[in-house]
Amino acid sequence: MTSPALIPSFVKGNWWTPSNPQKLSEIQDTSTEEVIFTASTEGIDTAGAIEYARIAGQKNLGELTIHERALKLKELAIYLNEHKQELYDISFASGSTQRDHYIDIDGGIGTLFTFSSKGRRELPNSNVIIDGATEPLSKDGSFAGEHIYTRLPGVAVEINAFNFPVWGMLEKFAPAFIAGMPSIVKPATATGYVTEACVRLMLEAGVLPEGSIQLISGSARDLLDYLDYRDHVAFTGSASTAQTLRAHPNIQTKGVRFTAETDSLNAAILGPDAEVGTPEFNAFIKSVFVEITAKAGQKCTAIRRVIVPAGRRDDVIKALAETISSKVKIGDPRTEGSTTGALASLEQKGEVSSSVEKLTAAGGTIAFQSEAPSEGAFYPVTILTFDDPRNEAVHSVEAFGPVTSVIEYSDFGEAIELANLGEGSLVATVCTNDREIAQQAVLGIAAHHGRVLVLNREDAKTSTGHGSPVPHLVHGGPGRAGGGEELGGVRAVKHYMQRTAIQGSPNMLTAITGVWHQGADARTVTRESVDIGEGVHPFRKSLAELKIGDQFVSPLRKVTLEDITAFADSTGDQFYAHTDEEAAAANPFFPRRVAHGYLLVSWAAGLFVDAAPGPVLANYGLENLRFITPVTYDDSIRVTLTAKKITPRVTDEYGEVAWDAVLHNQNDEIVATYDVLTLVEKK
Repeated sequence: MTSPALIPSFVKGNWWTPSNPQKLSEIQDTSTEEVIFTASTEGIDTAGAIEYARIAGQKNLGELTIHERALKLKELAIYLNEHKQELYDISFASGSTQRDHYIDIDGGIGTLFTFSSKGRRELPNSNVIIDGATEPLSKDGSFAGEHIYTRLPGVAVEINAFNFPVWGMLEKFAPAFIAGMPSIVKPATATGYVTEACVRLMLEAGVLPEGSIQLISGSARDLLDYLDYRDHVAFTGSASTAQTLRAHPNIQTKGVRFTAETDSLNAAILGPDAEVGTPEFNAFIKSVFVEITAKAGQKCTAIRRVIVPAGRRDDVIKALAETISSKVKIGDPRTEGSTTGALASLEQKGEVSSSVEKLTAAGGTIAFQSEAPSEGAFYPVTILTFDDPRNEAVHSVEAFGPVTSVIEYSDFGEAIELANLGEGSLVATVCTNDREIAQQAVLGIAAHHGRVLVLNREDAKTSTGHGSPVPHLVHGGPGRAGGGEELGGVRAVKHYMQRTAIQGSPNMLTAITGVWHQGADARTVTRESVDIGEGVHPFRKSLAELKIGDQFVSPLRKVTLEDITAFADSTGDQFYAHTDEEAAAANPFFPRRVAHGYLLVSWAAGLFVDAAPGPVLANYGLENLRFITPVTYDDSIRVTLTAKKITPRVTDEYGEVAWDAVLHNQNDEIVATYDVLTLVEKK
């Protein structure tokens, strides 16, 4: 008889298994109970893996810009997408159905695509991210300060739960990779063979720099022993394990950054207006049904507490029971017709059974229970009720499986109180079509939750769902939910970076950030110098020629009353400040009739644009426009345009240039400031 395969680890650039392990962890097919894999990390060089990440991983990732790393994520996602059937096939053994695969495997690949896109669209093509505006620190502008993000110099340790062996890894790996931090992945042993298969595909794709990722398959009890302030630990799992990790001396005294996303007793609240038969009631039933059956209820975001108006409990239970009875068949996910699979292990089945016993012993009643096979790690879909909605057990005991509890509230204020008794949750759903109820609910529960879904007839069909964290929005929650935060678009990238306040002259800030600052050196040309051939207009330069600080200063243009009147007539903007002398003079902001701000911005374009076809392909917007000093007739304006930020696009033949634009009047007073955004050819 062939022995079960030993799941390898990938450390220091090589696949590794212990030479002669004395103790193996056995991993079973959760449907058949057959031992299919073993795991052991006896003799693994944890300290060496961490040092390898800090040296090789940091070096190789640091040679790429944020955009280059983001593009590699896209290449990686494409490769995984082409090979995801391999992950489906192996993941069936964990009890996951095809529907579960879409959540875990396709969801993880989709997260890579999203972070790749956001990294290239929302972050600079460099390794420095500016945070906020520059703060002037001297009267003459020679000294200023601002905040920047740079990558952490250590390793991102990612400890994941058993329920999402692919998505759980990729949603942590993606932002760390874009930030430039190498990852050491430690999946839960029970489903670690699925993670190993995914890591193997990631390496086979051939796009990851050496040292980007390492994998520990099995126990890693000494993993935190070698970490310090340079490193980041992102943990997903039970609240009790999170507390144990938080107590580690290196987290307590050496400044290891630690974030946790843990189990929570998430709630779904049925609004008082959501009567039986309304679209809201139907959407509510569907949402609860999905959350207690998908992944066999093994989701940290699953609905554990169903909070409904007094007198509607029986209606909700009846509707749920009918839906479950008609749509759920629990069984081996490889068997045709099975809709809900097994729990992740026989041990997990015992945990769920024990939790249900605690709930019933505390006063809960099983109102409905589906059928389930007795062999394997299957557990029936179970609905409990409690007569006392404030029963401590319903708000503190989580059965991490296809189990939920239904309780009633007397008024909506009590519904909010009940939701908050979970002492911190990842997500709550409020199902109502009453806007005042929605506002009351969100203001009442937001501080206790990481995410709130407001579900009604308008978004029932398009909602991504109660239990589906999306990479665009933060995932995490306060209190019992761990107090951590993941995802959230570029916010997640910044979790793996250090924010630092820097101070210096405009020239030094420009050199450090790669973004031109007011007061820094500039290479200035004027219309006159360009016309006589003593300078090149910045708009005539490709990205290969254009430099930060290239500047154009226009001549003055005089504003007449006829100009103002004509603009008002042609645009229809007859606001009194431009058309009524007496009313304009009575306004505390204006000396008399003034030019439209958009007239001045339009004129500015005419003053700085070079009209001939050339490297500048298009103007695609303005940012940060502010009007500062009003301009009246007989005043004049000029514009100073400076190349502020140059962002080559990795995959295109053009890049983006942000130009610092400042309008002055004839007295050198600042009239307006803004950024002009253009697309410019690379060559």
